[in-house]
Amino acid sequence: MSEGKKLSLPRKTATPDASKPRSVGPSGPRARKQQEARQTPRVAPVEPPRPATRPAAPVRDPDGPQRLSKRMTELGLCSRREADDYIARGWVRVDGVVISELGSKVLPHQQIELDRAAQAMQAQRATVLLHKPIGYVSGQAEDGYEPAAVLITPDNQWDGDSSGRELHGFLRNLAPAGRLDIDSTGLLVLTQDGRVAKQLIGDDSEVDKEYLVRVQGQLDDKGLRLLNHGLTLDGVKLRPAQVSWQNEDQLRFVLREGRKRQIRRMCELVGLTVVGLKRVRIGRVKLGNLPPGQWRFLAADESF
Repeated sequence: MSEGKKLSLPRKTATPDASKPRSVGPSGPRARKQQEARQTPRVAPVEPPRPATRPAAPVRDPDGPQRLSKRMTELGLCSRREADDYIARGWVRVDGVVISELGSKVLPHQQIELDRAAQAMQAQRATVLLHKPIGYVSGQAEDGYEPAAVLITPDNQWDGDSSGRELHGFLRNLAPAGRLDIDSTGLLVLTQDGRVAKQLIGDDSEVDKEYLVRVQGQLDDKGLRLLNHGLTLDGVKLRPAQVSWQNEDQLRFVLREGRKRQIRRMCELVGLTVVGLKRVRIGRVKLGNLPPGQWRFLAADESF
């Protein structure tokens, strides 16, 4: 070996201490954060609840089939309940064929006929005209006040009734076809006939009603125009009316709708107070000389 030359010895490597935990992979603060992130369980983000949606209502084809009972009601043959009864009894024919199954459907062009038995039953259904006094409600009893139907007794039948019919006992299932509030008087129709009820109070009724209304307050031309058309009740615009002066303190109203206490509320909107209200006509049928508290049958030759 030459003098001055150094030997290169292999470096001594440290033997890992088995007592210390073994670390695999990179180390340092950044590595520890990454490792902690991997160990932290992931939580799926919570989505806000979606608003509930309702499927769109199917649009019925006006020329498509519809329930027989509903079609009979639309044609004015009877009420919906009566239609179901007649169908179940086999008293309805469609294009000459007897239909006795409830829920049957028909097309608009098909001809519907009632059996004579159904017609005879309808002829026996009564419709009466009552001069309702103040203090009676039109429908069911409320707040201690009696319904107007309690006045339909043999003793209260008007002597001038020209229908030729007499009442024996009481008429059952009489329903008011329209309202007349407790503080109002005049013509009230009560009927067992669903056709009459639909004609007078159905959604598509075009039968007008005439009232004489005694008022207090000042009414100018603008207010009178508003009474005829332009007022709104409960957010709904009223249909056009015919309102005019009957005399110096009485107005004449002709309406084709019957909202609750409509005339009184209309008058309040233009600064008037109603002190008396009387219905004198429904369609072509007039109150006439019928005394308060008395009634008569609707005659066979009368119609609304």
